[in-house]
Amino acid sequence: MLPLLGLATIVVLLGAILSKRMSPLVALIIVPIAASLIGGFGLSTSKFVIDGLKSLAPVVGMFVFAILYFGTITDAGTLDPIIDRILRAVGTRPTRIVMGTTLLALLIHLDGSGAVCFLVTIPAMLPLYERLNMDKRVLAAAVSMAAGINFLPWTGPMIRASASLHLPISSLFNPLIPVQAIGLVFVFGMAWWLGRREEKRLGLTSASGSIPMPERKLTPEEEALRRPQNFWFNIVLTIVVLGTMVIMGEKVPPAIMFMVGLCIALMVNYPNVDMQRKRIDAHARAALMMAGILLAAGVFTGVMQGSGMLKAMAQAAVGFVPPAMAGHIPVVLGVLSMPLSMLFDPDSFYFGVLPVIAEVASQLGVPAVHVGQAALLGQMTTGFPVSPLTPATFLVVGLCGIDLADHQKFTFPLLFGASIVMTIACVVLGIFPL
Repeated sequence: MLPLLGLATIVVLLGAILSKRMSPLVALIIVPIAASLIGGFGLSTSKFVIDGLKSLAPVVGMFVFAILYFGTITDAGTLDPIIDRILRAVGTRPTRIVMGTTLLALLIHLDGSGAVCFLVTIPAMLPLYERLNMDKRVLAAAVSMAAGINFLPWTGPMIRASASLHLPISSLFNPLIPVQAIGLVFVFGMAWWLGRREEKRLGLTSASGSIPMPERKLTPEEEALRRPQNFWFNIVLTIVVLGTMVIMGEKVPPAIMFMVGLCIALMVNYPNVDMQRKRIDAHARAALMMAGILLAAGVFTGVMQGSGMLKAMAQAAVGFVPPAMAGHIPVVLGVLSMPLSMLFDPDSFYFGVLPVIAEVASQLGVPAVHVGQAALLGQMTTGFPVSPLTPATFLVVGLCGIDLADHQKFTFPLLFGASIVMTIACVVLGIFPL
């Protein structure tokens, strides 16, 4: 009963969001609470919800103050010279722009944080896409592919897989290095294709050369907010905020860094108290919407975990694996790992589902390391930027200003394709024996 209830909850949630019958915020709250009540959990549902909210409180704080921080330094004109230099470097050809976006996101994601990658890359590139009238779904897809394919030894999925299976990270990661390289080739190939498609949509032909450079005109209100004299201060402040997150992330919570950074940015750029209030008001709506979505996601994950629906689904799914198919478990899991990101949050999968699958596979003669590697080909790697179970997904759509359903429909096939390509590469390279 519990596994079926969990599956039905996931299906109804995704159906409601993708069909746009409910907004993500409404669906993430109403659907799991209704499922919990139907499952007979009664007043315990409130405990599940509160536990889920508590687990996401630091993340909500980080995203809210990150939006306010980046909004403030953008108002001050800090990103203007950066955007202009990027324009000169990549020109105004969509193909170069999309590939440049992918490369920038890939480099930023070297710290292993999807949130930092999106918070830095999207605000830097979004004005360029808007000025050229490019599809913002392409921006979301480019950064999602770059971050999703970049599963490094210090990223969350790799650490979780190593801990849950009690395997050294090197045994999981090192054989996958050539596979990841093949995945990167696929990602940049898709970025080139998306750019070419944008060129055709915008009516750009080989004879026309490039899209004319759009004139940059600031309104009098925007001019009044610009603080070009503080450019280097804002750049150094941003480097300190993000650098501290990367280097001392375990000791200094990111939310605190963005809080402190916002206060300093406001005091330096807008010392007048009334201007500080207006800058916060200007970005409060975006911050509030993001906080609401993230807290709603906490309701969903809290109910699914607290009620035991996720664990029950995992145990039931493993029971359907026939012994004759044991040797194909890594390949099957590699193919399914990315879509499974839509059903399981990273902790539930890597600490609840993966050990069970690995144990079943081990009893049937399949090494646990192959199971772990298969999971890393998609489960919360290529899958996390479109999963409704991760705050990063809502960060992407919020920063890009697009609808969640549109982002998932547009980007899911690209990320799933990357996972399939890497799974095939594992078979061809002999990492996964058939």
